[in-house]
Amino acid sequence: MLKELQMGLRACYMLASRVWTCICFLLRKQNRQNQPISCLLASINLCSLNLQCSVKIIPNLLNEWKLKVVQHQPVKYELFPLSPLSRHRLSIVKRKVLVLDLDETLIHSHHDSNSRQLIKPGTPHDFVLKVVIERNPVRFLVHKRPHVDFFLDIVSQWYELVVFTASMEIYGAGVADKLDNNRGILKRRFYRQHCTPDLGTYTKDLTAVTTDLTSIFILDNSPGAYRSYPDNAIPIKSWFSDPMDTALLNLLPVLDALRFTQDVRSVLSRNLHLHKIW
Repeated sequence: MLKELQMGLRACYMLASRVWTCICFLLRKQNRQNQPISCLLASINLCSLNLQCSVKIIPNLLNEWKLKVVQHQPVKYELFPLSPLSRHRLSIVKRKVLVLDLDETLIHSHHDSNSRQLIKPGTPHDFVLKVVIERNPVRFLVHKRPHVDFFLDIVSQWYELVVFTASMEIYGAGVADKLDNNRGILKRRFYRQHCTPDLGTYTKDLTAVTTDLTSIFILDNSPGAYRSYPDNAIPIKSWFSDPMDTALLNLLPVLDALRFTQDVRSVLSRNLHLHKIW
């Protein structure tokens, strides 16, 4: 985003410089040839008109270019071979468990009768999930958070992944199946029946996944979900439809490093739960 802004400002600066150069040239020419001032003003107005048109066109060109970059730019996170020291470190620490929330963390969904204003009209969904709830068929339109497939590919190499959602099982299982996409990386799943109702929300008991709190943490957009385990959580901004979101990519370096710790709480007990960088 910063590079795009710099490019736009640079283009505007170059245009303004050229227009000013043109005006100075016309002033000198008029001075030498004693041309009527009306001719000079006409020339300056023409330059000004060209500048205005260019300034109006630049944002459109930048938006078009930005859209193309977002849609077609390959996403990479370099996985370099581990050094002997790093491999030894991983061999002496326990493999960690990463618990993943679904709604507004990895995906966002809405059903036909509730096309919420959070989704811009015309935004394409990634898949449709049809379920029956209380004998009523419901059709959910599901949007995947940007880079979620790439994110799952990478972190599944580092952690045991567990889905823990406050949604009903019939819905959560369907979403998890789509995200797993026959890769076998989201086998363990916990649903609403495994949560505890508390103050109008659902809290998630991480000890239902494992009793070893040194090797488990949760990625969730809802602080209430991990109220009992603040030192075992990484918060993430709620996502609804922003196609420019990079929160999952931003987390990869942190998750890459966290797997080497003896106790995840030694890192997560710091001020990570207060930040807003994801």
